Amino acid sequence: MLSVEWILLLLSPVFVIAIVLEYRIAPGHYRLKDSLHNVILALLHQGADLLALSVLMPLFYWLHQFALFEVPLTVLTVAGAFLLQDFLYYWFHRASHKVHWLWLAHVVHHSSEHMNFSTAFRQSLLYPFVGMWLFWTPMILLGFVPELVLAVVAINLAFQFFVHTQLVGQLGWLERVFNTPTHHRIHHASNACYLDKNFAGVLIIWDKLFGTYTDVQPHERIRYGIVGSAPQDTLLSINFHECRILLCKLKKANGFKEKLYQLLSAPRHLE
Repeated sequence: MLSVEWILLLLSPVFVIAIVLEYRIAPGHYRLKDSLHNVILALLHQGADLLALSVLMPLFYWLHQFALFEVPLTVLTVAGAFLLQDFLYYWFHRASHKVHWLWLAHVVHHSSEHMNFSTAFRQSLLYPFVGMWLFWTPMILLGFVPELVLAVVAINLAFQFFVHTQLVGQLGWLERVFNTPTHHRIHHASNACYLDKNFAGVLIIWDKLFGTYTDVQPHERIRYGIVGSAPQDTLLSINFHECRILLCKLKKANGFKEKLYQLLSAPRHLE
């Protein structure tokens, strides 16, 4: 079974073609330095993931020996794995906005003030460090083989590339079931009415089930970027600016209990 990196690598020509076409149609949605940063951040992210997998794969196989069931590889189990991983992705994504420790990585993706296909590449090399992988371990403990888990993670992330655009409007009935560019533009907005909404990976149904869905406000112009202190326009700052903010909060916190609160509470409560 193809690994995460191979699936994304094989799809990379499609991603590049989409970016080129979008740029030709709407060059005003791009800024050269921002897009170059996005590409470099993607490469750093992939490099960090490759290094992390060399450590994590033995751990995943070790965990799999304690699985509750032995899940065979069939069309139904692959579909079930995709659905379960999308559900877990929703909770990972929601937690990444509500827990400052996880926000250290996820803030990188939200730090651009532009929305285009290259924004999907804007990822953090800190994801393995903060523990994104922990959210996939329930699947391994249920009985899904690690290769399948990582494959559906990659497919989920590949789908999400295509929701990072301003060129696609409402998509009719698809809006009721799937995450779409309309839903995801709202997620990237820094407007107060849009904050912490539409966490979906592939299916928007999770947001509707758990009360985090919102639709477009007709008279509210979307502003992209983050609330509070923004990083400087350098790769170092984009990756680690939020770490400095959290570190300052931890230094000011008195005692273990308050430090733990700073780590686990919502980042916007700390600004």
